[in-house]
Amino acid sequence: VQLQASGGGLVQAGGSLRLSCAASGSISSIDVMGWYRQAPGKQRELVATITCGSLINYADSVKGRFSISRDNAKNTVYLQMNSLKPEDTAVYLCNAVQVIVQATYYWGKGTQVTVSS
Repeated sequence: VQLQASGGGLVQAGGSLRLSCAASGSISSIDVMGWYRQAPGKQRELVATITCGSLINYADSVKGRFSISRDNAKNTVYLQMNSLKPEDTAVYLCNAVQVIVQATYYWGKGTQVTVSS
């Protein structure tokens, strides 16, 4: 499974960005797709995940501001980020979990999101 993320960039506080992540390769049985982020000097943290059945989980820090969605036909997951804050600045990494007997985790290369104050 290969994950290609896009949509990062530089935005002012209060602005919006939309991230996309497309899965390709042996993509059967991908259950969960989602986004994590890692800021300099900090641990990687969950942002949002969505299952193939559209069950969604958000980090408390992004609830009400970010929205995750998924197009199963296109094997693509999206993250709409609104009301961005400087503390949202991080590398955002796409994640997919494929379940065939056991779970295998895949990561994309990440896309930089920088929010200026």
